[in-house]
Amino acid sequence: MKRALAAGLAAAVLVLLAACTNTEDSDEKGNAPDNVELRISAAASLTDALDDFKKTYEEKHEGVKLTFMYGGSGKLATAIENGAPADLFLSASKKDMDTLDGKGLIDGPTRKDFTTNTLVLITNEGTADPITSFKDIDPADIDHFVIGEPGSVPVGRYTKKVFESLGLWRKMQDKLVLASDVRQVLTQVELGNAEYGIVYSSDAFISDKVKVVAEADPGWHTPIVYPGAVVKDSKHPEEAEKFFDELLGDEGQKVLEKYGFK
Repeated sequence: MKRALAAGLAAAVLVLLAACTNTEDSDEKGNAPDNVELRISAAASLTDALDDFKKTYEEKHEGVKLTFMYGGSGKLATAIENGAPADLFLSASKKDMDTLDGKGLIDGPTRKDFTTNTLVLITNEGTADPITSFKDIDPADIDHFVIGEPGSVPVGRYTKKVFESLGLWRKMQDKLVLASDVRQVLTQVELGNAEYGIVYSSDAFISDKVKVVAEADPGWHTPIVYPGAVVKDSKHPEEAEKFFDELLGDEGQKVLEKYGFK
């Protein structure tokens, strides 16, 4: 009887040790014990770069799934204000990040700038004899000019600054077509629905249906800087910060450069 009891206890101890060993092995490999879904609200201009980075990141971090919500930074910030679930916010403008920061909706110490961009004037690839300078823009010669909506889309705010610097903002009002994010600006020019548009250089970089005719002088607008931060109500703040740190690292920066970011 005693031998049987001792044997049973020994077997139980072995099972417990095996379980502990499996847990330690899992931790050493960096695998999360449970699957984690990171919800990342990101500026539309980051779409291609982040979709690329997602593949390698998920391969390296078993158990972590990245879900991106792309759109205009202003609309994404408003959604976070209204309680939309998000773990990390990657904005195309400081203004929208400042709004969330001022309302205590991001984790301040995690906020960092992670890339920059430039503005370019684009036209459809098939356009014959296009203008070659921002200073050549003449409202009388243009039917439709597409830009981001200045109230909620960072590229639209930068565009407005450019037009104001060139004395064109009021003159262009009857020609403007407003888009909900920078990718819609790109699409409208690709389809030929507008003769010209203004996008980031990274957006023009990924399209073979448009051509860049000029780059905006940086002095015409505020600096185009992309800040990121962990959202205060994140369900996975440590995982979100880890992802952001890797985006800031060599591998993440190389992916951003690959898609035309600075």
